[in-house]
Amino acid sequence: MKIMVFEGSPNKRGSSNLLTTEFIHGAKAAGHLVQTVDAAHAEIHPCTGCIHCGYEGPCVQKDEMNRIREMILDADMLVFVTPVYYYGMSAQLKTLVDRFCAFNSSIQRKRMKSALLAVACNDDNWTFKAMGMVLGAGCGTPEMTRRSKFPKLAYELGKRLS
Repeated sequence: MKIMVFEGSPNKRGSSNLLTTEFIHGAKAAGHLVQTVDAAHAEIHPCTGCIHCGYEGPCVQKDEMNRIREMILDADMLVFVTPVYYYGMSAQLKTLVDRFCAFNSSIQRKRMKSALLAVACNDDNWTFKAMGMVLGAGCGTPEMTRRSKFPKLAYELGKRLS
């Protein structure tokens, strides 16, 4: 399976990217092909809502999304990795996801699998309802994350994909 991983943390040495690394190791150990996009550091402009794309492209903006679009449409699975800031994904990852507007129909036709790897500093009993998710609650720093169960869970999630 071709897996596209979107890293949404601006902190390249943070807990989210630690989980990304473990997920990728697990997915590759299971024989999957994995590509990553560093959404936090890519040149991606916010969607303007102009709908010039007609929900199927092309987008009028000229940035890295043209290249990323091709990678997405070639994938079988999309994996979103983000720190959780105020109960939502990072702004960097949200900017990328909003740009899916320009090819939403193509994404829906593919019926791709998806997963979410999220890291939350606080563990206050809120939950996501998603398939294939590692919610690294309580992982405020990479050191805390390394000592937790979450790197192993991310590895196992990647490895058990079918």
